[in-house]
Amino acid sequence: MEENTVLEARATLGDARISPRKVKIVADLIRGKEVNEALAIVKYTPKAASPIVEKLLKSAIANAENNHNMDGQNLYIAEIYANQGPTMKRIRAAAKGSAVRIRKRTSHITIVLREKEESSK
Repeated sequence: MEENTVLEARATLGDARISPRKVKIVADLIRGKEVNEALAIVKYTPKAASPIVEKLLKSAIANAENNHNMDGQNLYIAEIYANQGPTMKRIRAAAKGSAVRIRKRTSHITIVLREKEESSK
């Protein structure tokens, strides 16, 4: 029996200095879209995570073309997710000699690309 192996290319960014909550807003915009459409959306979205996701998406496209011999025009975003990374804890001075904890959150972002299957075979 033949197995259908689905080729996929991925790119990951660990410990990005941005909250996963901010990244998920941009990720939800491009999930399931074709690569060219996703690049256009990310380029003109005025969010803090947009440049980070755009650079990672270009890296995933390069991985697909160079490492897996996939057609760059035939790709779509199968998965994109942002998980919480380690939180850096800092202290800020507050009233009456007390201190307030500042949490600088980080995220791990992953993009998985797959080729569209040709339905007209």
